[in-house]
Amino acid sequence: MASAIRLTRTGPPEVMALEHVDQAAPGPNEVWVDHEAIGVNYLDVMQRKGAVPLPVPGGLGLEAAGRVGAVGPGVGNVAVGDRVAYILGGPGSYATGRLYAAERLVPIPESLTFEDAAAILFKGITAQYLLKTTYPVGAGTVVLLYGVGGGVGQLMAPWAKHLGATVIGVVSKEASVARAKASGCDAVLVWGACDLPAEVTRITDGRKANVVYDAVGRDTFQASLDSLGARGVFVSFGASTGAPPPVEISTLGKSSLFLTRPSLATHATDVAEYQQRAADVFSAVANGIIKPAIWKTYPLSEVVAAHTALEQGASAGTILLKP
Repeated sequence: MASAIRLTRTGPPEVMALEHVDQAAPGPNEVWVDHEAIGVNYLDVMQRKGAVPLPVPGGLGLEAAGRVGAVGPGVGNVAVGDRVAYILGGPGSYATGRLYAAERLVPIPESLTFEDAAAILFKGITAQYLLKTTYPVGAGTVVLLYGVGGGVGQLMAPWAKHLGATVIGVVSKEASVARAKASGCDAVLVWGACDLPAEVTRITDGRKANVVYDAVGRDTFQASLDSLGARGVFVSFGASTGAPPPVEISTLGKSSLFLTRPSLATHATDVAEYQQRAADVFSAVANGIIKPAIWKTYPLSEVVAAHTALEQGASAGTILLKP
């Protein structure tokens, strides 16, 4: 018998309930994964709230790490007992275990714990495609990065620095400044405490940013646009304050700006591409470029507290669930 978080409707954290579920036998090309650690992401919160579509009744969660407990017919890439991790593939990782497509399992390097893998794979792949595909960050790039104190930001800042960028971090409170600087930011600005575009202009001697990575959404949208230099790229990849407003094309024309709204799904659905990105993330960890930053681990039964902490901005890094 397994246990899983189930939702019958979307809404506040209290809609999540831990229930006993049947442990099904794997079908063709499937495995049963016994979870050891489960990553919690802000996308989970958005899905739980109904801001991002989620099938209900159903499960929640898009990443975990654990051991292969059983394999179905046709599975040749993993065996019972293997240490594996995964992201995407449909909600349902908030559980003691689940059925999962064998081809999407990623072997965990021996140097990493289950907790490390669950903390870094989803957020690491997000950082990887943003820095290397959405905008190829390199020597001389000026990056404006929101949410440096969060799970994705703590990976993007040092990785961007490694690629040769100047990183200007934006945090929501003064208490996060030191952590942002420790992650590699050349400068850190506190949202609401300054004229952000003016400060970016000053720091860059008028050049402004080549790329803005904005995970906030509505509240920061105009400031992000105004912080971009000529032919700059605005990457909107989150919406913690709500969806960004509609944009008049003429707004982009004055500085020949580019605006994009990338998603993890379109960068990690193709299996070969997904596996390549996962390998790049683990390589970056092995080379000391990035590292897992676990803030707190909650028992699976305390998922409501975990979501509340994330939603209220109390976390200073990645939140995990432990079955």
